[in-house]
Amino acid sequence: MNLSVKFPGGLAVNAEYGPFTIPTNQDGTAPPPFALFLASIGTCAGIYVLGFCQQRGLPTEGLRIEQKMVTDPMTRLINKVVLDIHLPPAFPEKYREAVIRSAEQCAVKKHMASPPQFEINTVAL
Repeated sequence: MNLSVKFPGGLAVNAEYGPFTIPTNQDGTAPPPFALFLASIGTCAGIYVLGFCQQRGLPTEGLRIEQKMVTDPMTRLINKVVLDIHLPPAFPEKYREAVIRSAEQCAVKKHMASPPQFEINTVAL
């Protein structure tokens, strides 16, 4: 699994991943990289939550996830991410714990819980 990062001009930094180009920018014309990182947490959990509901024919009208980040005032780094799954009124009580477990299957969350090592190199053109 590889991805290529390119610099198309200005403050733009794009990631090319398979057939997709994921734009980032610091000038407001695209999300900054950190916003995409944070969004990957909630959207990853969302894929599992939505799939859980769809597989069981459960209601999804109004279903959403609100993600809150708690920042350590000393380091100014996020030390806690809270995902609140807002369920439709007709959502069966018996599935509440199971839908939480489905969100916990998110690969992004799992990678953060067991982070990879980083190696940064230079390569001559």
